[in-house]
Amino acid sequence: MIILLEYLQSLGMKIPMVFMYYSTRMMLAALTSLLMCIFLGPRFIKKLYEMKIGQTIRTEECPLLGKLHHNKKDTPTMGGILILVSLVTSLFLWMDLRHPFTILLLLTTLFFGFLGGIDDYLKLRHKNTKGLSGKKKLLGQVFFSSLIALYLLVPAFHPASSAETQVITAEQIAGTEQIVAGKHREEIPLHQLAVSVYIPFFKGAVIHLSGPFIVLAFLLIVFVITGSSNAVNLTDGLDGLAAGCLIMVSVCFALIAFVSNHVDLAHYLNIPYIEGSGEVAIYLSAFAGGCLGFLWYNGYPAQVFMGDTGSLALGGILGVSAVLLKKELLLAIVGGIFVAETLSVILQVASYKLRNKKRIFLCSPLHHHFEYKGWPETKVVLRFWIVGFLLALIGLASLKFQ
Repeated sequence: MIILLEYLQSLGMKIPMVFMYYSTRMMLAALTSLLMCIFLGPRFIKKLYEMKIGQTIRTEECPLLGKLHHNKKDTPTMGGILILVSLVTSLFLWMDLRHPFTILLLLTTLFFGFLGGIDDYLKLRHKNTKGLSGKKKLLGQVFFSSLIALYLLVPAFHPASSAETQVITAEQIAGTEQIVAGKHREEIPLHQLAVSVYIPFFKGAVIHLSGPFIVLAFLLIVFVITGSSNAVNLTDGLDGLAAGCLIMVSVCFALIAFVSNHVDLAHYLNIPYIEGSGEVAIYLSAFAGGCLGFLWYNGYPAQVFMGDTGSLALGGILGVSAVLLKKELLLAIVGGIFVAETLSVILQVASYKLRNKKRIFLCSPLHHHFEYKGWPETKVVLRFWIVGFLLALIGLASLKFQ
C-alpha cells in the first residue's frame, strides 16, 4: 500500500500525508487485524469443526487435567492461522515492503507458523503422538534464529551508511511526524546495535561486544528468539491466557518501537534511534489487534484454540521484535508471565530427574499448578492478566527511569 501511495504521488496525485505517518498506519494495522479476526472468525471456526481439528487433553503427567478440561475436548485448534493471516494482510497493506525489518518479520511469521502447523498437523493426524519431537522443533527454531543473528551481525548483509552522521530528510521527517527541519542525528549501524547490550533502567549500551565475544551476541539473539517462541507455547494452556498476555506485551513493545523511530523522543529517553523501527511498531500493533480479535472467540469458554501454529509464531515474532529494538532483556520483564511459565517447566523436569521423581509443582506449566490448587480457570487467567499488565507498565516506566 505504501509503495502504491508513493507511486500515485509520483504521478502527481494528491495523497494525504496522514497515511504516511507511522502512528496512522499503526492504528490502521490494528483495526485491520482486529476486524479480520472478528468477522472471519465464525466461518473459520465452522470450517475447523467440519475438518474435525479438535484439541486433545494432556492426561499422562497430570491426570486431573482430564477432569478439569473435559469440556474442552474436540474444541478446534490451529486457530492461530486466523491471527497469522490477519497479521500478514496488515503487513502487506500498511508496511513498507522494501524495508529489511518488514521482510524479517514476514519471514519469522511464515517460518514459525509453518513449524507450528506441522506440529499441530502431526498431533491431529496421529492422536497418540505429541507432534514434532522436542529436538526437531528446537532444531528448527535454532536454525532460523541463527539466520536472523547472522544477518544482524554481519555488515555485508546490510550495507549501510556505517557510522557517518545521517541527515534526516524532509520525507523522513514527515514519516516520523517530526516538526524540526534540518535535524541531524547519528544513526547507529545495524551490526553495531546487534553487538550492544542494553539493560533496562540503565542509560545507553552497558556492554559492547567485539572480537571473539561477538559469539555471545550471536547466542543471545538465538536464545531470545527461540526462548520467546517456546515460552508463549507453554503459556497457551487456558482459555484466553496466552492471547491476553500477548496483547499487553505487544502494545508495550509497539510503543517502544514507535519512540525508537522518533529522533527527538529517542534522544530524550536515552534509547538508540533505530531507523525503520516504526515498521516494527506497525506490525506489533497489528499483532495486538489480531490477538484481541482472536480473544473474542478464545475467551472462556473458548470456541477455538490457537495451537502451536499460533503460539510458536507469535512468540517468535516477539523475540525478533525485541532483538531488532535492542530490548532483549526488557522482554524478560514485560513478558514475565512467559518466563515464569517456562521456569516452572524447567524446575519441574529438573526436580523429577534429580530428586527421585519428586515434583515442585502439582502440575506444570504454572497455570495448571493453580488449577490443581482449586482456583477456577477464569480466576487464574484474570490474575495472570493483571500481573502481565503490571509488568507491561514497569517495562514502559523503564524508559523514563534511566
